[in-house]
Amino acid sequence: MCESRARKLLTIDDGNTEVNKTHSQDSHGLREIKFDDLVIDICFHPSKDVIAAGDIGGEVFIHSCSVSDTSCLMAFKHHKKACRALRFSEDGEKLFTASKDKTIKVVDLNTGSLERNMKGHESPVYSMLVTGENFLATGDDDGVLKVWDLRTESAIMTLRENEEFISDMAIDSQRKILICTSGDGTLTALNIRRKKLEMQSELFDSELLSLAVIKGAQKVVCGSGEGVLNIFNWGQWGNMSDRFPGHPMSVDCMCSLTDDIVCTGSCDGIVRAVNILPNRFIGVIGQHGDFPVENLTLSRDKNTLASCSHDQTIKLWNVANIANEIVNPKRKAKRTNKQKLLSPTSRSNFFAGFGDETEQSTSGTADRVESDDDESDDDE
Repeated sequence: MCESRARKLLTIDDGNTEVNKTHSQDSHGLREIKFDDLVIDICFHPSKDVIAAGDIGGEVFIHSCSVSDTSCLMAFKHHKKACRALRFSEDGEKLFTASKDKTIKVVDLNTGSLERNMKGHESPVYSMLVTGENFLATGDDDGVLKVWDLRTESAIMTLRENEEFISDMAIDSQRKILICTSGDGTLTALNIRRKKLEMQSELFDSELLSLAVIKGAQKVVCGSGEGVLNIFNWGQWGNMSDRFPGHPMSVDCMCSLTDDIVCTGSCDGIVRAVNILPNRFIGVIGQHGDFPVENLTLSRDKNTLASCSHDQTIKLWNVANIANEIVNPKRKAKRTNKQKLLSPTSRSNFFAGFGDETEQSTSGTADRVESDDDESDDDE
C-alpha cells in the first residue's frame, strides 16, 4: 500500500461539518468523489448505498452513493496518522478503522462517536477483516496477526507466522480458517479456533499483495508484486495450482465480482476484469491515469465497483454487465483484450461514455471474450 507525503489536513467543524472536497459527475457521466488528501482504503456499506473512505491524514468520510447523490453524510478524525483500513460491521451499525498509529477504532455510525479504542500492535496496522459478529482480525507491518474480541476490547489470538506486512485477508464460511497474503511472498492459512498455523505456502519470489476467493470457495487468487495471479486450491496451501501472468505491474488490490471473474487494481492505474479458469483478460473497466490503484470495493448489489487512487479520487464504475460475460475456452486468446475498454453502450445513460477518459478504443464488448490464456496453464 503506497503512501505519499500528506497534504494539509482537512478542517472538520464538529458543530457544522464542512469538508473541503467535491463530488461530481464528469463530462462522460462518470461518478467520482474528490478529496484533498490521498484516499488509502474504501468500503461499501453492507445494506445501504453508502461508502466509507479513509485518508492519509487519518480522517474518515461517509458518503451517500446513490445514482443521484454522492454527498458527504459524516466526517470524523479519530486517528493521529493514516487510516490504512476500514470495514463496516456485519449489521452496518459500526465502522472499524485501523491506522498507521497502531490503533483500531470502533465508531458508532448513529452518532459518529468513538465507541472503542483498541491498542496492542507494536507496528502500524496494515490490513483488517471482520471475522464474525464480535470478532475482528488485523495484520501489521511486521507480519503479526491479531484476532480481537470486540466485547472485551482485547486480542484473543496473536500469531506471527510472517516476516513482512500482512497485505490482505479472507475467511471461510465457517469462520474457522483465515488466510492471509504477505509481503514476504507467502500465503498463510491459520486456524483461528485452535489459534495455530494450519499451513503456509512455499516462499515466492515476489510479494503477495491481494487475494480473492472464487469458484464456490474452492479457489484462491493472489495478486503479486510482479503482476502474476497465483491460483491455489482451497486447503492445498503448500503451492499454487496455476498461475496467470499478464499484468504489466503489481496487482495491489482485488475483489471477486462473480464466482469466475475478479476485478484487479494495479500500480499502472488500471482497473481490469479478469476471468479465472479459463484464464482471460476480459478488458479494462477504467483507470486513474498514471496513479496506482490503492483499493477496490464492490457494492451490495454488485452493480458498482469503487476504486481509489493517488489522484485523490474515488471513482464509481458500473460493472453490472461484466458479470454476464461468457468466456469460450476453445477460442484462441487475443493479447489486445488486455487493453480493451469494456463497452459502456449497454450500460445506463448515467455511466455512458465513462471509458472515453482512457485513450484506448474498442468496438464493443463481445458476447464471448478472448484474451491471454496462452500465458497460463489452466487446470480445468
